[in-house]
Order: sequence, then C-alpha cells, then structure tokens
Amino acid sequence: MYWRLFLTFVKIGTFTIGGGYAMLPLIEKEVIDRGWLDKDDFLDLFAMAQSLPGIFAVNISIFVGYKLKGIPGCIACALGTVLPSFLIILLIALSFTQVKENIWVEKIFKGLRPAVVALIVAPCITVARSLKLSYKTIAIPLVAALLIWKGGVSPVWIILVAAGAGLVYELYLKKH
Repeated sequence: MYWRLFLTFVKIGTFTIGGGYAMLPLIEKEVIDRGWLDKDDFLDLFAMAQSLPGIFAVNISIFVGYKLKGIPGCIACALGTVLPSFLIILLIALSFTQVKENIWVEKIFKGLRPAVVALIVAPCITVARSLKLSYKTIAIPLVAALLIWKGGVSPVWIILVAAGAGLVYELYLKKH
C-alpha cells in the first residue's frame, strides 16, 4: 500500500502545474475514486491542510497519508508529492542558462498561465458546491480576496477578523 500511495502522489506531483491548489482536483479524484477516502473525509482534510502554514500540497498529502497508513503513509505521500518538483527544478537549474534565453520556453509558460488559473478556480467551485454554500456565504471569500488584491489588506488581518467573527457567531449569535 505504501508504494501505491507513493506512486499515486508521484503521479500527482508530476502532472500538476501551478502548485497546491492546482493539485487539488487530481488528489481528490485519485483518493476518492480509489475508495481511499470519502468526499466528507477529503473535505475535512482539505480544510485542515488550508489552515496550517506551509505548502498546501504537502500538507494535504501528509494528511491523506496519515489517514490511510499513519506515519509511514505521511512519508510516502509527502515524498511522492515533492520528489517530481524537486527533480524538475534540479534539471532546470542545471540547464538554466540555456532555458532562460529560449523563446519557446517563455511562450510555453505564457500559455500555461490561463490553465493554471482554471486549475485553481475549479476546486474552489467544487468545494463551494460540496459544502452547499449560499450566495451570502460565498460573498465572504470574494470580499476578502478583493480586500487583499485591491485594498492591500494583509491576509493575516483577514484571517484574524474571520476567526473572531466565527467565534462571535458560534458563541453568541447562533444561539439567539
């Protein structure tokens, strides 16, 4: 099972461009379609991985590995996730002078940008649908994104305000 976990996450790490959130649909498909986790467990792990500092893709792979096979599962999934990127970056670094000046490489990266945006937006929509969020609830992350993007507000402040608002809601407003 450890090899299957490792190879599954090597596949995910190899064929995902755009970072952790772009990996999310692949991770979700692999672990749910294989029956390793159900949708609710996956959403719980997703929420936990988002709330921790560090690389999202590694966080979620560690949680999946731990849920399935404990500490050895964590190691297998984390290595599987980071090894492809590490090797690719190593190869690029070794040949950087040739790659840096290649016009085709620049065009390839420009072409990948819209695909990466789509890979990040798709899991956001999937999670919103799975959680059955209302339009009012969806407005909260949109306002937060606009405050960060256009207003220059630090994400730290957004997180602190959201945590405080959640506590106030749960402790006082929800009961009344």
